[in-house]
Amino acid sequence: MVALDLEGVLVPEIWIAVAEHTGIDELRRTTRDEPDYERLMGGRLELLERHGLTMSLIADVIASLQPLDGAAEFLHALRARTQVVILSDTFEQFAAPLMAQLEWPTLLCHRLVVADDRVTGYRLRLADHKRLAVEAIRSLNYRVAAAGDSYNDTAMLQSADTGVLFRAPDHVIEEFPQFPALCSYDELLTALTALTD
Repeated sequence: MVALDLEGVLVPEIWIAVAEHTGIDELRRTTRDEPDYERLMGGRLELLERHGLTMSLIADVIASLQPLDGAAEFLHALRARTQVVILSDTFEQFAAPLMAQLEWPTLLCHRLVVADDRVTGYRLRLADHKRLAVEAIRSLNYRVAAAGDSYNDTAMLQSADTGVLFRAPDHVIEEFPQFPALCSYDELLTALTALTD
């Protein structure tokens, strides 16, 4: 079985797209930059409140996005070979339009709290859910290959039988040299399916 991160691996970084749309540069900060997810989300919520950004505006930005070039074809080829689960720290409300474009792969992620068109909070499925999900899948006697690009993926990669960094920034690659660092979907497909063959 394969576990994949979503943003930066299959689809663009949603918060960066919101930052570009609104001109709020602080929203460009992602899990590639900040290892502490709670701190990252706290800062994002504060920025949304300070600038009066609505869920409707964010949804409009997300509706304009498409999967990364080659991602849909890669995912289709991967799903023809093995089971795939996407483990993401995104939110159900953010991901749905992009999941439709990827033909609805299985996605495990969090949920936003929205009131009066404002994002007021979020509900984690579980803290460290990517690692726990991989460990649970392995406990069912599956072998797991995993790929991600950010700090919040590294525990998942360490828990998998095989972990791969995909299009990760240089500082993440340098901090986690134990993981192969790949850049193309062809390389990634080969690396992930080698374990499942």
